[in-house]
Amino acid sequence: MGSLPDSDQTNAVNLAPGNPRILLMGLNHQTAPVALRECLAFSPEETETALEALIHRPCIREALLLSTCNRVEVVVTCDDPARAIADLEGFISDFKHIPIDEFRSSLYRYVDNDAVRHLFRVASSLDSMVVGEPQILGQIKAAYGAAIHRRASGVILNRLLHRTFFVAKRIRTETGIGDHAVSISYAAIELARKIFGSLEGRRVLLIGAGEMAELAVEHLIRHRAGEILVANRTFAHGVSLAQRFGGQAIRFEEVEARLATVDIIISSTGAPGFVVVPAQVSAVLRHRRNRPLFFIDIAVPRDIDPRVNRLSNVYVYDIDDLKGVVEENVQDRQQEALKAERIIDEAVLRFSQWRQSLEVVPTIVALHRKLELIADAEIKKTLQGSKPPDEAALKRMATAMINKFLHDPTQILKGDGHRGNRQELLGLLQRLFHLDTP
Repeated sequence: MGSLPDSDQTNAVNLAPGNPRILLMGLNHQTAPVALRECLAFSPEETETALEALIHRPCIREALLLSTCNRVEVVVTCDDPARAIADLEGFISDFKHIPIDEFRSSLYRYVDNDAVRHLFRVASSLDSMVVGEPQILGQIKAAYGAAIHRRASGVILNRLLHRTFFVAKRIRTETGIGDHAVSISYAAIELARKIFGSLEGRRVLLIGAGEMAELAVEHLIRHRAGEILVANRTFAHGVSLAQRFGGQAIRFEEVEARLATVDIIISSTGAPGFVVVPAQVSAVLRHRRNRPLFFIDIAVPRDIDPRVNRLSNVYVYDIDDLKGVVEENVQDRQQEALKAERIIDEAVLRFSQWRQSLEVVPTIVALHRKLELIADAEIKKTLQGSKPPDEAALKRMATAMINKFLHDPTQILKGDGHRGNRQELLGLLQRLFHLDTP
């Protein structure tokens, strides 16, 4: 991870001189501990200030800065990647007031195709702590929005980011990388969906207001669950969580009565013993009229007495049940990730071809300009007389223009210095102008 990777030589795009290179430099959860990531993280305000400063540095043309809890990455276009790396290291050190030696060994540096591939993998969540998680794509879109706002993104990064979003969407559509639950909270909600078919309108009771419960609520809201009740021994904590998600806080003593009306109970307290026992559930079953009751027990030690599971139309899943689901699904996602890698390989190739096509743009522009100058000169010459040009004059003008257009190509084709590749030049001209020759 010191200087430029070997791939800068082996996997670089063959670009004409002056065509910008793409450099991605950063660190993530695999290369840096959380303490270092926290020190180097950029707030939204810092991101915009940093972008403003980056695009005014002499060796950087365009810039994008991505900062999440798991990664800090800078994507730039530049003329000299080695110089840009040194410049970026110094910039981060100065901006964050951290000596370079404290983070340099944690950095990875990717150039051209490797940089493009890495960004595609990040957006598709193949480089995430949890493969298949959807949040990273939204974070990249926000980073791109900041770059647009600061006018730090230009032709290359604009095209790269739009392709990035397209690739990530295609992977979501064509693979099952995001179909399987790989967190305990998400697995719990997926089990509930299997039992109820749909969670839309289902009433939910949270017992406990910890982090696991909060994650579960986020998944429930995404699936349009109905009323959300929060019961916590510290009532103020329950009120805080309920307000955050538009729910209603209830007293812990109300839990037993509410079992008659809710559909899903997610329990994650720190209680030393069972919070819900069979007698409490039995007492409300006749009021439920055979409606299923689903318990998700993600507490350790368990909150729900396992004997509750023996009651009719009642389902209890504890954290061990959910871990088994998660482990199976992680393996499934890894299989889907192989399909995603093939899609990314194809996308990297196509983006590389687009970048190479940029080489012809200056030549095309110069050709247009030369033809315009010849045409302008001949038109002025034809219009110099006092009378409007007649058909013969226009024909002479057209003939003169054609002769001047073709003068240089004709001289090259007839010249002795090009005997060795004359057939190659003839074939090229025939293809360029779709000429049919005997």
